[in-house]
Amino acid sequence: MKTKRDEKTTVAHKTLTVIGAILCAILIPILAINVTLIVKSYTNAEEVPSIGGVFPLIVLTDSMQPEIDGGDLIICHTVEPKDVKDGDIIAFFDPAGNGTSIVTHRVVDVTKEDGDIAFKTKGDANNAEDRMLVGADDLVGVYQGRIKGAGNIAMFMQSTTGLIICVVLPIILLIGYDVIRRRSYEKKSAVDNAALLAELEALRAEKAQKDK
Repeated sequence: MKTKRDEKTTVAHKTLTVIGAILCAILIPILAINVTLIVKSYTNAEEVPSIGGVFPLIVLTDSMQPEIDGGDLIICHTVEPKDVKDGDIIAFFDPAGNGTSIVTHRVVDVTKEDGDIAFKTKGDANNAEDRMLVGADDLVGVYQGRIKGAGNIAMFMQSTTGLIICVVLPIILLIGYDVIRRRSYEKKSAVDNAALLAELEALRAEKAQKDK
């Protein structure tokens, strides 16, 4: 017969199991995506790693406010230069930068540079257009949407502290909970088995007494 304590323990176990399942459902896809992107960044260092042509970027500045804020996580997808049109927000390797920094600005004009497609860009919050044209080879992708503030979370998760708090600690807690749950179950099973054996012994003794 279940006691109130047993019922409370069962409810607690079920609650923790649900929480654990939710954490796994969140963490496992994040880890899988991160691992995939990291592997692709090493296997093809000259391209921005993507999954099915879709890739995330973290915005560091407010040059595209109010459309995009610094600290947002934006989702972009690869596209052919010929398919880019005026008004699109594009991600591109900064032609005035070191060749690795990526800027996300709006296309204000599609033009030709030495016969090739090029884009004149501008940050929505900036007073002037970008100084240099963006060549087709510098195009990374087209903006599709954003997750507000998620870039800050992503940057925190990439830090040592964030990795420990958001990944390592939950995994340790889940493993610890599973160990405790198993031990509790084994202990309860041992007590139940002992009680059952004691009851069987009592019945045998009672039967032996009657047979005398």
